[in-house]
Amino acid sequence: MPNIYVCFVWHMHQPFYKDLRTGEYMMPWTRMHALKDYYGMVQVLKDFPDVHQTFNVVPSMLEQIQDYAKGTAVDPFLRAALKPSEQLTPDEQTFVLNYFFQAHPHHLIGRYPRYKELYDAWNSAGRDANKARNLFSAQPMRDLQVLSQLAWFDEEFLANDPAVIELVKKGRNYSHEDQSLMGAKQTEILNVVIPTYREFAHRGQVELSTTPFYHPILPLLCDSNIASTARPFVPLPSRFKYPQDAVHQLQTSREYHTQLFGQPPTGLWPSEGSVSDEVFAIAADLGFRWAATDNGVLSRTLQQNAGVEQTYRPWVWKRDGREMRVLFRDHYLSDLIGFVYSRMDAAEAAAHFVKLIHENCAPILASGRDALVPVILDGENAWEHYHLNGRPFLRHLYQRITDDPRMHAVTVSEALDKVEPSALGHIFPGSWINANFDIWIGAEEDNQAWEILLNARKAFEQATAQPGLSEQDRKLAFEELLIAEGSDWCWWYGPEHHTDNREEFDRLFRSHIANVYHALKLLPPNELSQPILKTHVECFHNPPTETLTPTIDGKASSYFEWMGAGIYRMDARQGAMHGGQFNFPELQYGCDAEHIYLRLDFPPEEEPFRLHLGIQNGISADIEFGPAGAKVTTENSKVESAFDKILEIKAPKPNHPVSIQVSLWQGSLPLDSMPRQGWLELGVPESSGWCV
Repeated sequence: MPNIYVCFVWHMHQPFYKDLRTGEYMMPWTRMHALKDYYGMVQVLKDFPDVHQTFNVVPSMLEQIQDYAKGTAVDPFLRAALKPSEQLTPDEQTFVLNYFFQAHPHHLIGRYPRYKELYDAWNSAGRDANKARNLFSAQPMRDLQVLSQLAWFDEEFLANDPAVIELVKKGRNYSHEDQSLMGAKQTEILNVVIPTYREFAHRGQVELSTTPFYHPILPLLCDSNIASTARPFVPLPSRFKYPQDAVHQLQTSREYHTQLFGQPPTGLWPSEGSVSDEVFAIAADLGFRWAATDNGVLSRTLQQNAGVEQTYRPWVWKRDGREMRVLFRDHYLSDLIGFVYSRMDAAEAAAHFVKLIHENCAPILASGRDALVPVILDGENAWEHYHLNGRPFLRHLYQRITDDPRMHAVTVSEALDKVEPSALGHIFPGSWINANFDIWIGAEEDNQAWEILLNARKAFEQATAQPGLSEQDRKLAFEELLIAEGSDWCWWYGPEHHTDNREEFDRLFRSHIANVYHALKLLPPNELSQPILKTHVECFHNPPTETLTPTIDGKASSYFEWMGAGIYRMDARQGAMHGGQFNFPELQYGCDAEHIYLRLDFPPEEEPFRLHLGIQNGISADIEFGPAGAKVTTENSKVESAFDKILEIKAPKPNHPVSIQVSLWQGSLPLDSMPRQGWLELGVPESSGWCV
């Protein structure tokens, strides 16, 4: 009887935050995710021995974890968390206030009442450290130091470690001894991460695959002009063509993995699923047996839409006497876990996922063939958006798979031994994002970063061709070049992604390049003193300027109908996780003497949607809209709506400040919300206009 083989591949990765010249860690995120995700994502499998999975662990991340575990990491963030609050200088207080609230406001901060109190105080001070210092005396500051770290502790330790349980139970008024204990527990967690991977791999429940050492986009290292194959006429920088660097990044990754885990990796997740024929040839020559990317790349390779029949099977790439087994991730299924299920009940989400797999696989099983379902995604960044870091969802999901006689969770290598592959003679060059390389090259900021990298690479060649440079300095310069080749810097350049730490990422990239010149005994070029960042987009909110009374007919009847309306528009850029997010159109709003009015310009859709409108301390309503128009489905609602070219909504005007939430659903799945956290404060509607 044909079976369903589900291959989970969890990609574990953080940029290389360490400055090799100073030894300091410029950002704390490798440590924070090591506390919360890297250990626990594997450890949860102990309760589900029949669930086998693949973890892709990036060497530059593992090297940082080793540094922390040995106690040799120099981390100013951890130093600030452990220093007695009474001894913090004004600059250190500012540092703590600016960085220690960088966590999910509901799932991480809101989970701890005292942390939420401090967060509210920070917001009440306008997130201005100079003002907030008046609210944060020694005790509140110490509470922030402790709770900002505990919030990232793994669920296993929060539930099972007596000392950690007591720290959480205490809740506030922490002592310096509590600070020290919190630091000791961090070291304890960091020391079990790599041994846990090694243990589960040794007993066969987990397969460990790898990525080129510093997570570069390999096809672009081989030849940056290949980006124009994926998207013709993309603006390109000067040609970067160093395939030897791609070989080095893969070779050192393989050697490091072998040394750390006792055996070489057979599998490869090329950074960001970025593939090309040249990359597969290099990987095959180095001994890799399989690689994975996205089914969008498969579609462009086959020159047809790759549906489940094509996606749910392995392929074998053969070219010039080399071969590589290839999996193509189910983009939709993977993104459901990454972006959608966090907004659903854990049990319902798990049931939906398993049901969808069965529906997709039914025709394949009926034909008499086994189905291989590749689910590949980021294994860390999604979980802070889930209740209890996603553990309830994962437990429900793993239990359902365990109980399902037709479904088996297997490692990639196990699946490849069970299912016959189909043949490929070529792979289209692209990444998991839109089957091109637009995230990393083509935008003004991206291209400037490539020019800077190329200049440093040429300076390295010229300097090392001359006598007098020590081997130690040559190695340091080359290592800094390899770090600067990583994909993470250009992830934050350009218009696509946003983080509160964009300036730090920009500065760190330029620091790595400057370190190349310092190691070569050269003066860094002046351009490295100037930020590369140019794009700066935030949520736009412009209040109404006059009253309005539009006709609720779903049509833009007149230019003047919504003249003077308030406008709210969300930043369309995304964070560390790319995709899976429906981008809301801008919201227009206003009022007259009796009603408030909302307008959203949705494009025509073939499928119906459901919009949920909530007005704080007031009404709420569900509105179904689509090709057939719009209707309010909430009983006894005083809300009116219409949809044709636009969605227009009319609601009774409250006599208090209006704060709203709008969420969009398709079927049972949430797509997005406005705003993405909390409530959108519109102000007070009055008969003469809108006061803010």
